[in-house]
Amino acid sequence: MQQETRPLLLQHRCSSAAGEALLQLPLTAAERQICRGLRRCSGGQEVLLQLPRGEPLAPGQLLGAVENMPLAVVVAADEPLLVVCSNDPLALLQAAYHLGNRHVALELQADQLRLLADPVLEHLLGHRGLQVAHLQAPFLPESGAYGASHSHP
Repeated sequence: MQQETRPLLLQHRCSSAAGEALLQLPLTAAERQICRGLRRCSGGQEVLLQLPRGEPLAPGQLLGAVENMPLAVVVAADEPLLVVCSNDPLALLQAAYHLGNRHVALELQADQLRLLADPVLEHLLGHRGLQVAHLQAPFLPESGAYGASHSHP
């Protein structure tokens, strides 16, 4: 008979790790917004998040069952993205404006926009003369006017 394993309960955000090996918890941008629920670590270990509501989780955030005893680190999971580029900076700026009017989550970089893959938006952007490519990578969208800001390396 197979023994049933219970999910590891994570209920605290931790400030530092003491060098121990941590579980890797890959989460999409949408999953990082929800601080409660069952998730699966890279190695298959299930964890149950029961964190206080508030700020979204961020890549590099340490989580533990007990305060200041981290067991897992949040990792930005790869997601299907559209990468939008243009030789014309104004065209890229206009694209960001139009996508913002549609409340599309965007990752802004100096020479490109990144957004979750969407065939309708891909068509719209291509129709505007922008170069659109597909990429499987972590998505780190801007938090918006009312959230905490972050910077990109």
